[in-house]
Amino acid sequence: MAETLVKICGLQDVEVLKSMLHLPLDYIGFVFAPSRRRVTLERASELIAELPQWKTSEKPKAAGVFVNPELNELSELLSVVSLDVIQLHGQESPAFCQKVRQAFPQVQVWKALSVADKERDDADNKYTLEQYAGFVDAVLLDTYDPQQSGGSGRMFAWERLPDYQEIALRNGLPLFVAGGLHPNNVGELLDTYAPYGVDVSSGVESEGVKDIIKMTAFVERVKQS
Repeated sequence: MAETLVKICGLQDVEVLKSMLHLPLDYIGFVFAPSRRRVTLERASELIAELPQWKTSEKPKAAGVFVNPELNELSELLSVVSLDVIQLHGQESPAFCQKVRQAFPQVQVWKALSVADKERDDADNKYTLEQYAGFVDAVLLDTYDPQQSGGSGRMFAWERLPDYQEIALRNGLPLFVAGGLHPNNVGELLDTYAPYGVDVSSGVESEGVKDIIKMTAFVERVKQS
């Protein structure tokens, strides 16, 4: 079985990032959309500059999280900050995702989809996972929240995962799972559904700050599977 990939999202503090240099991470996410975890271009540059110091065999890739950005906004940001992934967390269409891929061929494009407890309640997904096939490099599932585009810290109904996984596999799309994950429940997700990758933010925080003990426990649990 292939090793599950790990992304820790919402990094803001350089000293916290330095404490993580030993962790075998695959991706680190930096939020450029409105959020309490939002980073400025200057801070993002400082954080990303630390990635070459990583102590594991491969340094993690940098993912930028955006909600309904304009192409010129992405262009201006990428002229300052080096990203490996553009993660689109709003209502971006497949056509827009294709434009992003064409404009920035050196960067992967991921599309986040919101999952509610019932299929008919996936209200903010104008397009289905299958419609993004061929236009994005990966899909990330997060919990539907009518008030915000992800980052709620709540789980969605995991029993809905197999349907998404079947479609993703059929279309050759890596599928990441986010939403309410933490060190004590990620093992159940891995053992039951074996996702391609997992994405965590609030589940490895204490009082809103990334906690190295929780991050270490989370990564160790994923990588031992």
